[in-house]
Amino acid sequence: MSRHKCTKELYKAFLQASSVRYSGLALSEVSPLELSHDGISRWLKEKQFSPKDIWQKAKKLIEKENEGILIADDSVLSKTFSKKIELVNYQYSGNEHDVIAGIGLINLIWHDCVEKQSVPVDYRIYDKDTDGKTKNTHFCEMLSLAKKRGLNPLAVVMDAWYSSLKNLKAIRDHGWIWVTEKRK
Repeated sequence: MSRHKCTKELYKAFLQASSVRYSGLALSEVSPLELSHDGISRWLKEKQFSPKDIWQKAKKLIEKENEGILIADDSVLSKTFSKKIELVNYQYSGNEHDVIAGIGLINLIWHDCVEKQSVPVDYRIYDKDTDGKTKNTHFCEMLSLAKKRGLNPLAVVMDAWYSSLKNLKAIRDHGWIWVTEKRK
């Protein structure tokens, strides 16, 4: 029996239902169980999934023969009130339209156009101080890995951040097309 009251099913339902706040505090406020936000944080700390772990689960959900698209997106998990958390850096948040303290997360999602479902297939934590890699380096590495894993999208969809010539050529070199917006 788990020593934590939080469960995978509860946390998953919370993430699916929440459109704005994804914090342990937000879950503790709306949970049908009596949960402390610290208890949720401790539970999450025990549940670590590497990008490889995510792929092991995702590949069971993907029909490679179906038409699909790869969606690349990054977000900054705001940690503006945190002073000493690993991986927190000042970076631009499109959501806040400002530079904030937060953890940079780059996601790669497979959207199955037939089944009309989206599955995360890869992610990277952006922390140049730790690995020396830029968001664009992570992006290109994730695309190469997706190709090796047999994904063959109709297109790679991304925001303007990833529309550098180097990235567009990398997509082209995989034999894929891209969809993005014009850089401002």
